[in-house]
Amino acid sequence: MRTAAILAGGEARRFGGRPKPLLPFGGRRIVDRQIDALRAAADRIAIVTADPDRYGALGVPLWEDLVPGAGPLGGIYTALVRAAAPRTLVVAGDMPFLTPAFLRHLVRAGRGADVALARTADGPQPLCAWYGDACAGMIRRRIERGARKVADLLGEARVHEIGPDEIAPFDPDGTLFFNVNTPADYERGLALAAGGRPREPQP
Repeated sequence: MRTAAILAGGEARRFGGRPKPLLPFGGRRIVDRQIDALRAAADRIAIVTADPDRYGALGVPLWEDLVPGAGPLGGIYTALVRAAAPRTLVVAGDMPFLTPAFLRHLVRAGRGADVALARTADGPQPLCAWYGDACAGMIRRRIERGARKVADLLGEARVHEIGPDEIAPFDPDGTLFFNVNTPADYERGLALAAGGRPREPQP
């Protein structure tokens, strides 16, 4: 069984405490768009959160953070431990333009590596990645040492990178890895969504 987890543990201070996955986006909430995209790549979808009451109506498993306050790295750790699966697809809850075709490709590309992820012009994208269960121990040791940067894990794990040329057919509009960090990002994302849903290539 392939499992996917949406990380929804941020405090969203910039949005007045309103969780980013629940923000309206193109007629639906970001989390609804993500669940629809993930269904094409996973048999089970869960949400990792410190506030499960906010997501109870979604009808998916809710996994409370096993290491509260450990940020995204703690969320990935929780996803891997709770999934109890050889590999788990993990995405941040603020990425509204993820597509089924790319997520399926990411899952296929991840065979034989501890982590499969995209590397764009902005660098690696570890919050949209396919993690092997061997990463759980690596992450736990890092959290215990106070080393909580997700990108630093990549120096320890066996990583398969999907480069820009390989990404390009899946991202014709350049929005695939767009994430909503600030209210300005949110406004820009809404404008992008209103201008037409990103085209999705055939797998």
